[in-house]
Amino acid sequence: MRAALFQMTSGIDPAANAAAIVDMVKRAKGEGADMLFTPEMAGYLDRDRKRAADTLRSEADDVVLAAVREAAAREGLWVHIGSLPLKDERADGRWANRSFLIDDSGAIRARYDKIHLFDVDLATGESWRESSVYGPGEQVVAADTPWGRMGFSICYDMRFPDLYRALTNAGATILLAPAAFTVPTGQAHWHVLLRARAIEAGCYVIATAQVGTHADGRITYGHSVVIDPWGEVLLDMGETAGLGLADLDLTRIGDVRGRVPAIANRRVMPKDVTVS
Repeated sequence: MRAALFQMTSGIDPAANAAAIVDMVKRAKGEGADMLFTPEMAGYLDRDRKRAADTLRSEADDVVLAAVREAAAREGLWVHIGSLPLKDERADGRWANRSFLIDDSGAIRARYDKIHLFDVDLATGESWRESSVYGPGEQVVAADTPWGRMGFSICYDMRFPDLYRALTNAGATILLAPAAFTVPTGQAHWHVLLRARAIEAGCYVIATAQVGTHADGRITYGHSVVIDPWGEVLLDMGETAGLGLADLDLTRIGDVRGRVPAIANRRVMPKDVTVS
């Protein structure tokens, strides 16, 4: 499988972001890719919530989703949109942070809403409260593709191994972790967390990231990566926006799981913990 990763610096103009992704769909196809992967918040990245409220649309009306589906069908390429912020039909009025898997006919094969929301105050003075705007997803999602079963996650999810345990128990062999990581947390934790997710499950990990200084003023870490089931980094895109390519040898999954059968050796943990 040839994976194409689009490391983006998404801004506050959905039409411009859509055009950039559509261009990369064509470029990825020209490079012989089987699937294009984009970061979290690929269609719109904005911490000004009032402005976002005036800009965001529902899934049915989202211009980015429509443009990417059309491009995928035109080029005959699968696309994973890392996520789009969408107005949702939640009773509490909160939005959705939603991934989409689009096949080579432009059909939506799977959707995943981010489960774990990033609420934190950083030493740098940055403060994030995703849960004040976004509602958490409630479903663990995996989907079959011609290259194996893919398990979905978004950004902060990668800190919660129980999600990946559920995905790999369900047969996932490629784990997706699109992100818009801050620089301090990225420098400290990005590579080690993603390598751990790959190693503990004997899976490939594809993590496409936002990078650089964005129109809303935030700065993201970049370093989109592809990691093999042994934990080796096959691609690291550093801090430059653009297209990266990696070839995945899918036979590697069985080889690694045969050497370290961690999934086969898993035990169900007792709910009660003995404290003495």
